[in-house]
Amino acid sequence: MGGYYAVSRLSGWYRTPIPPTGKVGREQWHVEDKVLVCDGDGGHDMLLTEEEYGDVIFHFEFRYTRVEGKTGYNSGAYVRNSLDGAIWHQAQFGDAKDGFLFGQTPTDDGKKKFFNLSKEVTENRVKPAGEWNTFEITARGKTLTLWVNGAVTCEFKECAAPRGHVGLEAEGYRIEFRNLKIKKLGETKS
Repeated sequence: MGGYYAVSRLSGWYRTPIPPTGKVGREQWHVEDKVLVCDGDGGHDMLLTEEEYGDVIFHFEFRYTRVEGKTGYNSGAYVRNSLDGAIWHQAQFGDAKDGFLFGQTPTDDGKKKFFNLSKEVTENRVKPAGEWNTFEITARGKTLTLWVNGAVTCEFKECAAPRGHVGLEAEGYRIEFRNLKIKKLGETKS
């Protein structure tokens, strides 16, 4: 797999609530036939790796389970998050929309800075609910790059967290993930 290692089970992952002061709901993450499934009915949470990563590529495919008449599909994936999820760098994706980075990165004075790159996305590359999408988030130095279905959609060049946890978001919609791969890159100096 060329330096990647595949994620095929839940050992090595943990859940944290969104917001960090909230409570984790019903267990909603499980693996079925090598596909990671989030039922979407156990509250708003992050499924994060126990291991921290610095420079990394997080590759995954996802699709929402299409429900007739339902709209507003919403989920995300993370790199360089804090253990409690208070610092977060998210790739946002919906139903044939989004595909951008946003979050809260630390500042030198110990506070957090909010960022949102939704306005940088000039082409909708996210496929509709029911279809598989391929995403990669690359964290290298202070730059986070989001690649969606064959092209880069945006870059955040001010990530102040040099390391953190990789993960996925549950937010009320059934979603499946496959081919989850994490590749550590040679650490770069900021």
